[in-house]
Order: sequence, then C-alpha cells, then structure tokens
Amino acid sequence: MSTTATATAVTPLTAQDAEVLLTAARRAAEEAGVTVSVTVLDAGGHPLAFRRDDRAVLISGETSTRKAYTALQLNAPTADLVDLVKPDGPFHSLTTALDRPLLFIAGGIPVHRDGTLIGAVGVGGGAPAQDHAFATAAVAALG
Repeated sequence: MSTTATATAVTPLTAQDAEVLLTAARRAAEEAGVTVSVTVLDAGGHPLAFRRDDRAVLISGETSTRKAYTALQLNAPTADLVDLVKPDGPFHSLTTALDRPLLFIAGGIPVHRDGTLIGAVGVGGGAPAQDHAFATAAVAALG
C-alpha cells in the first residue's frame, strides 16, 4: 500500500491579518506613550499595511519598513541580529554587502503561520527595545 504525502497550503498573510498586526502594534505603543510607524510586509516583501502616527519622527516610517524587510529576508527578529553585524561579528559586512534596505536595529519580527514564513512586521519610532516589544505584541495578537 502506497501513501502519498499531500502538501497543505498555508494561508498567506491577508490584508485583515495586516490590520490586526498594525492595530496591535499601535495599541501597545500608545499604551507606552510612544508614537511610532508600523509596516507590515507579505512573504514577497510587498507592503500590506503602513501607518505613521502624526507625531512620530519622520524617519520612523523608513526604519519600520527596513526592520520588517530585514526580519523577513533573514527570517529572524532584528533584535537577534544586532550583535552579528557589529564590527567583530560574523556578519559584520552584511550591512554594506548587499544593495538592499536592511536595518539591524530591534523592532522587526517575522510572521509565521503553521511554521511557514508569511510576512513580517516592523516598528520604528521608539527605543529599540520598545519597538521590539510593540512588534512582538503585534505578532502575539495575530495568534
């Protein structure tokens, strides 16, 4: 008797998922009294949602997007990558080796569904540890 393995398709990150992530990150930031920008990317690196609080520093829009992109491309929280790209780190040249918008500052988190990478969320505007906490809260809200 032969058994055939069938692949189960994982539902990609939807616009509704992106709104959940965005809302949860912004709510966590508001509770902490921090103004931020939040970016949500799908698995292909395409923007699904973006919001910059009116009072957030302008550069936070760029940093939130780059953090999400970095977390997506390396499938790791940006907070876990900071030491790897320091001058004495094993990937110190990665920050300049590629012509890509990578940013190795805490605040980017990959998003998985059933063990599959489906996107990423990035938060910018607060201190790195705050941005990481807000992005973590967003992913937790998605479940």
